[in-house]
Amino acid sequence: MNSRRHFLAGLLAATACSRPTWAEAGSPAFLSAAMTRDGRYQLCGLSAAGQITFACPLPDRGHAAAAHPEQPLAVGFARRPGRFAVVLDCVTGNEIARFDAPEGRHFYGHGAFSPDGTRLYTAENDYAAARGVIGVWSLDGKRLGEFDSHGTGPHDIRLMPDGQTLVVANGGIETHPDAGRTKLNIPLMEPSLAFLTLEGALLDQQRLERSLHKNSIRHLAVGPDGTVAFAMQWQGDLSKDPPLIGVTRQGGTPRLFTAPPEQAARMQGYAGSVALLADTQEVAITSPRGGLAQVFDLGSGALKRTIDMVDVCGVAASGTGFLLTSGTGEVRGETHVTHDLHWDNHLVPI
Repeated sequence: MNSRRHFLAGLLAATACSRPTWAEAGSPAFLSAAMTRDGRYQLCGLSAAGQITFACPLPDRGHAAAAHPEQPLAVGFARRPGRFAVVLDCVTGNEIARFDAPEGRHFYGHGAFSPDGTRLYTAENDYAAARGVIGVWSLDGKRLGEFDSHGTGPHDIRLMPDGQTLVVANGGIETHPDAGRTKLNIPLMEPSLAFLTLEGALLDQQRLERSLHKNSIRHLAVGPDGTVAFAMQWQGDLSKDPPLIGVTRQGGTPRLFTAPPEQAARMQGYAGSVALLADTQEVAITSPRGGLAQVFDLGSGALKRTIDMVDVCGVAASGTGFLLTSGTGEVRGETHVTHDLHWDNHLVPI
C-alpha cells in the first residue's frame, strides 16, 4: 500500500510538472496588443524590462487581453465593436479556441478569468436593448451563460483580490454597430462601477455625482487590498477640465483626483489606461491625445509628477515604478526600448 501511495504521488507530481507554465513562454510580465509596420496584428508578451518574449498573430486589431492564472494561455480581444476573442497558446503561438459573440452582441475589448482559470468573463453590448452584459465562457469557446452588468456600455472588468467578486466599469455610453463608434446617448449617460458575484448578483453600485454624468468610467486597476482605481473619458465641454481618475473600494464612495489646471488641460479630457502601484501608494493614468502620463499620490490625491511620451496609452505597475507603452513602439520604465511595432491601448499584467 505504501509503495502504491508513493507511485500515485509521483504520478501526480509528474503530471503537474508536465503542464506548461508561463516560464515556457519566456516568463512575460505583461501582455499587449500591437500592429506591425506592415499592418499585421499581434498579441505580445513583454518582460518587466520591456523585451518581447513572444508574439502571437491576431485576426484583426486587438484592444486588451486576459492572462490565464496558471497556464501560458491568453485571450486576445477585438477592439470595440469587434465580435472575436481568441484563446492563444503563448508557447506555440497557435490559436486553440475562439469565442464568437452571440447574435446581437459585441465585445468591448476586455475580460477576466475566474481564479481557477476555468471560466472567462467578457464585457459585452446587447445593442438592441442598449444593455450591458457579462458573458461567461469555458476555455474551449463554449458559452456557459451570461448576466447583467447593471449598466450601459460595460468596458473593463477585473477580478477582485477575494477571488469571488468582479468589478465592472459601466461606461454609460450607448453604441450600435450600425452607427460605427458613434455615441448615441451622451445627454443621458449614467456611468457606474458595479461589484458583482461570479454568478452575477449585484453587491454594490457606485455612481458619480450628476454634474459628472458625462464622465465615462472606462478602465480599471485593482490593488491587493481591494482598492479600485478607475480612469475616465469626458464626453462634455473640454474647457471644464474634469477629473479623469478616481479610487474607491467596495461599499465605499469614489474619491476623484484633479490635476492643476494646466496639467489637466493637457489630458484633453481623455484617460486611456490606469495602473495602481501599492508599494509606493501611487496611481497613474495616460493620455495618448495629450502625450502625457500623470502619477498621483493615492492617499492625498495630489499630482506627484508627469511623464511626456508621444502617443502613450499602456501603463502597468512594474517594480517600484510604472511601465509605459506607446503607439510609436516605445516601452519606458526603469529601462527604455523601442520596438518596430505600434503598441495598442493596454498593458495587461500577468
